[in-house]
Amino acid sequence: MISVHTSPFAMLGGRDAGGMNVYVRELSRHLVERGVAVDIYTRRTDRLSPHITPITDGMRLIQVEAGPPHPIDKDSLFCYLPEFASDVAYLAISEGLRYDAIHAHYWLSGWAGHLLGRYIDAPLVLMFHTLAHLKNAVAQDEHRETTLRLQVERRLVDLADAIISANPDEREEMIRRLGADPARIHTVPPGVDLERFRPADGHAARHRLGLPEGPLVLFVGRIDPVKGIDTLFDAFRRLVHDHEWDGPAPRLVFVGGLIQIDDHGSTMDADLQRLAARAEALGLSDYVLFHGAQPRERLPLYYNAVDVCAVPSRYESFGLVAVEAMACGTPIVASRVGGLRFTIEDDVSGLLVPHSDPAALAAALRRVLTDHDLRSRMQVGARQAAVNYSWQTITSAVLGVYEHLAAANPVIASA
Repeated sequence: MISVHTSPFAMLGGRDAGGMNVYVRELSRHLVERGVAVDIYTRRTDRLSPHITPITDGMRLIQVEAGPPHPIDKDSLFCYLPEFASDVAYLAISEGLRYDAIHAHYWLSGWAGHLLGRYIDAPLVLMFHTLAHLKNAVAQDEHRETTLRLQVERRLVDLADAIISANPDEREEMIRRLGADPARIHTVPPGVDLERFRPADGHAARHRLGLPEGPLVLFVGRIDPVKGIDTLFDAFRRLVHDHEWDGPAPRLVFVGGLIQIDDHGSTMDADLQRLAARAEALGLSDYVLFHGAQPRERLPLYYNAVDVCAVPSRYESFGLVAVEAMACGTPIVASRVGGLRFTIEDDVSGLLVPHSDPAALAAALRRVLTDHDLRSRMQVGARQAAVNYSWQTITSAVLGVYEHLAAANPVIASA
């Protein structure tokens, strides 16, 4: 596995740590359970961290020297990819490793995997996770993806031996816009841990998290313009201030961003401070509860504690948060974009609304919060839908891609 710009074991909720990190980590874990040895390569961002860390029997995290040993903007990483690839090749050759597949995640890792293929004879499997031209279609000018990324993605669809798309629309976009060979694209969505994410006592979850009584809406995700947080805040202003409520008004539980806690109290990072200021300007200071990024093992508590989970993204190739919430039996209100259109069945497991439409989002949230029968029905529908995304099923599909490329040779190791 190659994940250049972010470690699969990084704390979730930061700028570059989200669903892709979970995907790489969980897929690797389930591949190991199926007898596949997995090495995960990522760029070293801390000179004190070990070069090689055994995670489990059959899985290692390997941090590669490529550029300065501290975090840098991912748009600056391209020039370090030759160094990254050569360092991976040196380790593989010196240890006598034979990789049966190079599975790269994101365009930067895809290019690193292509360069690595010059040193070791292994097919390249690529999952983009997001596509630049789809992000640019909804991005504001200052957040548009670079021309370099657009050009590299177009080249990679020709260079990769197999491409995994998260949803059928993404597959069609690669064929139509990037000229990809349909025979080399396999549609395999990410999975969800159905044992960890499952329905539980909502009142007990609220008590453990110290959350108030009354209607609760949850947001979980990175602070990124593509996540539609501005739309969510505008919708929440309408929800709170434009309607009368029998009892407490709804509160938004915001899980994302970094909060440092020490003896002197807590300090929000710059992104969260900006969001807190926006909430204050909208009159939402008493209605938005900033909890910061949370350890993954605590997320089921949040999903079970709330009445509805909001996923207002402008673009989402899959929407892992939505499926995790659904697995806990939590209804979803989400944008009708990307993979969310396929994971959420409108009016069954959640409600779909146009992206960037605060009025539509507010109306859908209010409908779920005030219609008990609808919410109860969606709780059942959400869990039933999530069962289709078990990691056992997804891992089998990915193994099928590897085995197809290996032409029936046994899979021994995957990088």
